[in-house]
Amino acid sequence: MPQLTPSGDSAPTEIRLRRASRLLEITFADGKRHALSLEYLRAHSPSAEVQGHGPGQDVLQIAKEHVQVLRVEPVGHYAIRLVFDDGHDTGLYTWKYLRELGEDFEAKWSRYLERLDRIGYARKPPATG
Repeated sequence: MPQLTPSGDSAPTEIRLRRASRLLEITFADGKRHALSLEYLRAHSPSAEVQGHGPGQDVLQIAKEHVQVLRVEPVGHYAIRLVFDDGHDTGLYTWKYLRELGEDFEAKWSRYLERLDRIGYARKPPATG
């Protein structure tokens, strides 16, 4: 049985870091499964550094296409901390927030890409070879 946090959000039954494909795969007890890119997770870190301290204060993250996660660290029975190779490690991804990131992926990713486009930033494709 999955562990429940005080708010009733069930813990994932599986979390897998796929470094080569730059994905974090999360499976919940109800069968919901999300494969979230590391860029997406970094750009939507729940940290104050990214989200700001109030509505509308979020900071657009640029040049995160190739970011890697060095470690996935459990935090109690309610979250994980992702340690990114760009030095960022202050966001605690609660089970509820991870589910939200998966369920709202289309809208959040589109908004992120639109914001990058507005400032003229062109995402860089991965190197081949």
